[in-house]
Amino acid sequence: MPFTLPELPYAENALEPAIDAKTMNIHRTKHHKAYVDNLNKALEAHPDWAKKSIEQICAEITQVPEPIRGAVRNNGGGHYNHSMFWQIMAPKGSGGAPSAALAAAIEKSFGSMDAFKSQFADAGMKRFGSGWAWLVVKPDGVLAITSTPNQDNPLMKGVADVVAAPILGVDVWEHAYYLHYQNRRADYLAAWWDVVNWNEVSRRFDAAARKG
Repeated sequence: MPFTLPELPYAENALEPAIDAKTMNIHRTKHHKAYVDNLNKALEAHPDWAKKSIEQICAEITQVPEPIRGAVRNNGGGHYNHSMFWQIMAPKGSGGAPSAALAAAIEKSFGSMDAFKSQFADAGMKRFGSGWAWLVVKPDGVLAITSTPNQDNPLMKGVADVVAAPILGVDVWEHAYYLHYQNRRADYLAAWWDVVNWNEVSRRFDAAARKG
């Protein structure tokens, strides 16, 4: 199998109370695993695509053979999105703070950290149904906030409204929060800041800035 379910970099209960252990277990071992399994199944007859990285597949999604494109878009996007999601979170108090460079970029693009958080949460709240909110680095190096439906992501040329390098993303599918927060998406988004791994987000920002 070309793609596998990644291990968590922390225990399933390590993000409590923001994200409870039961939700984490179901989210990763049921939902994320299904995306991985279905992606591998879709690519069985296409070994050339199975050899590509998940980032390449997302970026080249409109070139995927039409008969499997929908399955690869949904499940490949789900695999990329969740693999990133686990990494950009950390137990409360261990995720550090934005690097000086990232903090400066946030202030330049949004005015302040509080303004950024407000706009980011707004993107998550306004995403109708299921999807994601993202902080991205555009090709010109400028930060932007965007959101995508379902398991789409900003790497997907020809699909995403803003094609850019995602460095922070929050899952607003109900399966990400419903066991603990029920329909209170706003409460989930507010608590989620406590477990953002700013060290990892800063690393991704630096990598995207270098590529740009």
